[in-house]
Amino acid sequence: MTKIIITGLNLTNENFEYSMQEFTNLAQAAEMDVCQQLTQAADHPNAGTYLGSGKVVELATAIQANQAEALLVNAQLSPTQLRNIESLVKVPVIDRTELILEIFSRRAQTKRAQLQVEIARLKYQLPRLRVSGFNKLDQQSSGGQGANRGAGETQHELTKRILQKRITQLTHQLQELATEQTTQSRARKRSGLPLVALVGYTNAGKSTTFNGLLKLFGEKTAHQVLVKDQLFATLDTSIRRLTFPDQKSLLLSDTVGFISQLPADLLEAFKTTLETVLEADLLVQVVDCSHPEHEKMIAATNETLHEIGADTIPMIYAYNQADKLEIAYPVIEGQQITYSAIDSKSLKMLADLLKQQLFKGYQKLDYLIPYTAGRYVEELNQQAHVLNTSYTEEGTLLHAEVSPVQAQKYARFQKH
Repeated sequence: MTKIIITGLNLTNENFEYSMQEFTNLAQAAEMDVCQQLTQAADHPNAGTYLGSGKVVELATAIQANQAEALLVNAQLSPTQLRNIESLVKVPVIDRTELILEIFSRRAQTKRAQLQVEIARLKYQLPRLRVSGFNKLDQQSSGGQGANRGAGETQHELTKRILQKRITQLTHQLQELATEQTTQSRARKRSGLPLVALVGYTNAGKSTTFNGLLKLFGEKTAHQVLVKDQLFATLDTSIRRLTFPDQKSLLLSDTVGFISQLPADLLEAFKTTLETVLEADLLVQVVDCSHPEHEKMIAATNETLHEIGADTIPMIYAYNQADKLEIAYPVIEGQQITYSAIDSKSLKMLADLLKQQLFKGYQKLDYLIPYTAGRYVEELNQQAHVLNTSYTEEGTLLHAEVSPVQAQKYARFQKH
């Protein structure tokens, strides 16, 4: 485990202590051993070294005393600041953005997630062109293939050109995968099923909620998603169909977790993943209500939703992990629910809340379907909630609860 020291600059920010605790959690998520934390209060960052020169000397001493292998700084540093601090402390310096990129790169499992993370990492490294504190900028990005060094071209220019070419190649690959996603999106829209996206801070319990609902209302063969007590356990979007006892169905999506100060390049790279959020009919913001800083987590999530243009989509707040507190649950109050994702009664109440929000336009109608059109009887039984069935000389008489789309589809059979 890499021994590190973390530092941060308190610019009279009331969220500073929380930010530093979160930064420590990020370091631990990257399997680092935090030896010591040193901070400084200031009105503004030092242009050359971010922290004051005296604090940098103090950090260099602490690094030597603890035999630390790297210094982590809770801010996005400029290329100049990175170089200057490294020259003084004599160990690799890793800023907040690079740390988050490292965690994402470790968590990425699918081809799409791997492409997104690599694009973000290369965009981060492009203006810096420095050796990363984790792994050297491996020459996978080039291999020197097809790159003829022109007269007078410096190594810096050559490396920059190689990185730009690699970013272009990766972006093209990602666009090809996005085309597949667009096809899947069209298929979802044709199905007429509403889409619900679980959003929220990383490690709030989205995946546990997703799996719990899937176990109760999903198809028996549906695969569950990874649940782990770690930041950013899930990077890829998973979508499953839920069908309730009354035959109402929806599509449920689990998405990447958010965090405060999520790097802009990472948000940009993950736009194809976050498109599912933008297409949702309803957002469910899962909140760990047992966390003392959960209000700040809500604010960070709402800020990210605003940045991606999803802040106008209807949303309910799902306050999870109520089992860790001495409060009553499950309880619904307006557009929010207090619940526990490991409690089946809570999940059923959450499902009821989703249905209340999504199926307001449903109607109970009578249909008389001739025996010659028997396939429509079968369709209604499969796709709608049939409350009563009887048989007459003219055909099958059904009393069913149907969606607006279904009401229009079967309008010719409606019995007035």
